[in-house]
Amino acid sequence: MAEICRLGVLISGSGTNLENIARKIEEGRLPARIAVVISDREEAYGLVRARKHGLQAVFVDPGSFPDRVSYDRELIRILRENEVDLVVLAGYMRLVSPEFVEAFRNRIMNIHPALLPSFPGTSGVADALAYGVKVTGVTVHFVDEGLDTGPIILQEAVPVLPGDDVESLHQRIHEVEYRLYPEAIRLFCRGRLRVEGRRVAVLEEEESR
Repeated sequence: MAEICRLGVLISGSGTNLENIARKIEEGRLPARIAVVISDREEAYGLVRARKHGLQAVFVDPGSFPDRVSYDRELIRILRENEVDLVVLAGYMRLVSPEFVEAFRNRIMNIHPALLPSFPGTSGVADALAYGVKVTGVTVHFVDEGLDTGPIILQEAVPVLPGDDVESLHQRIHEVEYRLYPEAIRLFCRGRLRVEGRRVAVLEEEESR
């Protein structure tokens, strides 16, 4: 992997993880560059955040395409045009197609607010609370053809406290996300991740050379 790897960030909403990643890069704490930010929602505040950081930010309207595959082909085109090394899903609320996964196999990351394989899907925090677990957490994983089923890169537990509601628990989960996601990206950019079936090995610095 090049010393500075190029990221393509896909968003749908407010873009808080995007903001955090951009700041880490600007502070020199993450050896990466955000080459392009793509949103499937024109009103996504993440586009505003991206432009404030001087990033290329584009809205690609899903309604302009007849199906998911043709939409994803346009995303693939943009990402390849920008020579993206790693695709980062940061609150992107669409399932990517198998063709998209194959185009960037083991080069698409997602972050999920639960300890996968528990509580996949869009309501991981609420589902964990409803189930009554004592511990939930954060998972960073590579994306495959399933829903939150790809090989796990990093995980960290977050305790569920008495009196927690979705908002309070989500806030503590966000704090972990802001540490874990940049770390997973850093490991990728340093060539320190190796996918071995269902497992992701984190290599020592000397092993990655």
